[in-house]
Amino acid sequence: MKPTTTNIPARYDRKLFLPTTRDEMEMLGWEQADVIIFSADAYVDHPSFGAAVIGRTLQAAGYRVAIVPQPNWRDDLRDFRKLGRPRLFFGISAGAMDSMVNHYTAARRLRHDDAYTPGGRHGARPDYPTIVYSRIIKQLYPDIPIIAGGIEPSLRRVSHYDYWQDRLRPPLLADCHADMIIYGMGERPVAEIARRLNQGCTITDITDVPQTVLFSNETPGRDDILLHSFEECVASKRNQAMNFRHVEEESNRVAGHIIWQSVGDRMVKINPMYPPMTTEEADAAFDLPYTRLPHPRYKGKEIPAYNMIRHSICMHRGCFGGCAFCTISAHQGKFIASRSKKSILREARQVTAMHDFKGYISDLGGPSANMYAMGGFDQSICSKCARPSCLHPRPCPNLDNDHTPLLDIYRSVDALPGVKKSFVGSGVRYDLAMAPHQNEKANAANRQYCTELIAHHVSGRLKVAPEHTSDTVLQLMRKPSFKLFHRFKSIFDRINSQYALRQQLIPYFISSHPGCRPDDMAELAAETKELNFHLEQVQDFTPTPMTLATEIYYTGIHPYTGESVYTARTPEEKQEQRRFFFWYEKEEKPAIMRALRRIHRQDLESRLFGATAHTRQSGYTDRQKNNRHIKYTRHKK
Repeated sequence: MKPTTTNIPARYDRKLFLPTTRDEMEMLGWEQADVIIFSADAYVDHPSFGAAVIGRTLQAAGYRVAIVPQPNWRDDLRDFRKLGRPRLFFGISAGAMDSMVNHYTAARRLRHDDAYTPGGRHGARPDYPTIVYSRIIKQLYPDIPIIAGGIEPSLRRVSHYDYWQDRLRPPLLADCHADMIIYGMGERPVAEIARRLNQGCTITDITDVPQTVLFSNETPGRDDILLHSFEECVASKRNQAMNFRHVEEESNRVAGHIIWQSVGDRMVKINPMYPPMTTEEADAAFDLPYTRLPHPRYKGKEIPAYNMIRHSICMHRGCFGGCAFCTISAHQGKFIASRSKKSILREARQVTAMHDFKGYISDLGGPSANMYAMGGFDQSICSKCARPSCLHPRPCPNLDNDHTPLLDIYRSVDALPGVKKSFVGSGVRYDLAMAPHQNEKANAANRQYCTELIAHHVSGRLKVAPEHTSDTVLQLMRKPSFKLFHRFKSIFDRINSQYALRQQLIPYFISSHPGCRPDDMAELAAETKELNFHLEQVQDFTPTPMTLATEIYYTGIHPYTGESVYTARTPEEKQEQRRFFFWYEKEEKPAIMRALRRIHRQDLESRLFGATAHTRQSGYTDRQKNNRHIKYTRHKK
């Protein structure tokens, strides 16, 4: 898109954005859009927002793309009519965050805010936007194809447990009116679908595009994977657990198989993922002409999610951590797709040119901040691997965890004019940085990474995710032993002392994870107290579709071993576990004491309520202790 020739500041020039109204289409000289995307998020023209990425991708391929952000589904449906019919298809983006996680807490209580809506206002999106939007669009325009993508349909591409309704649901395609679903990162499949529709294919002709889900009358091939049907999974939780293992393993392959699942008398076909993006493809996705700004329609209104990432830079996609409670690899894939240094520096210069930039880049990161440019020494080994984690139960000997390229990025960004400092706000895998490398030069670089990270890239608080202290629970989580956290904390404290810093190490923990019992939580409380932590970054386990932990929660069975696993399920059980996080709150002490007696762990009473910790963690304040609203922070890793 060519720059405007007016004197309007770029952040207010509607011609620089994809159009959202009929007037904006006319300003660009359009009578009709090729593609219209309905988004459950506000329209922020930034590479962290899915609708913008898909819109800009299609625009770069030569199509006219319009976006309708957060349409009103309750009134006369004028928002669904205002742009008319697209030439090729309607797209649905249910949002960068799952709608049900967005709406409800782990206790199934309604949240009162929405970070992806102007002013943080709640109520601008329905539950399950893919279902609601597609039903309306199909009623209004029954002959126009509907393509749905994003987190919501991606993680619901097969039968899945719905925590909020406490029941198994069929593949989302059977519950909505979309003609096709794109799962995973959607740039390549959506461009291919648009190309074929533009050439005259009908949507029913398009059956082989990778990362698509569709109903098909084809006969499954000999090498395809046939899952237990939805009805068989409803009848037997063990069938559902067996299905999950197939789906997860195929998500982690370089070249997967076609997966089939029947629902009633119809067959859902799930085409395998594209191979991991090349560096050139990743650069192309991030180098599109984003304004990096909210659409001018929101002038004067803040969008909380945008405020968090406005001065951040994502350097790669994918995650090979394979955490049992995380959906990143199911959506983005296990293999890392890294941008080039040139592309990252180009974006960094764009950030420095923003009108509100004060010299601080808030995050040089990714799904896991320090996986940039990492992969296998021998890619032929990776091409055969279906292992869900490259780090668990121990780091893969084929994994090249050299942090040298990442150090080069940090130093090059910090050397740019206008950059006072760059921070790492994404989660850091300290076990990855501490894992031994076969090359001593790389080991030295990894030690230097820890030093530079702690000394120069922490904005006062470094967030890491040990998740638990119990080795039994950590094994189920696919996380390293808590002993490694002790080692990392020693490094953190030593470097803080060496550089005369007063920074905090902020650990994330989860209660009620499958395999976690009350005595595990009691031990967690005692051990973290002895480390002088007053925990604040914590959450109660929330089952979300397509995670190992959710399958165990629903089925009671570990999909890989077939063994039964205890899980706290009732509100009382979950509350009892969560309460141990807050042993230092006076009002929680009586209930914790009762719980300790019930589980015969009176030995922990003196550790928790005897002598108080000698010192609080450096920098911790009573004001932070009293801010209970930060105690239940949601996190990805």
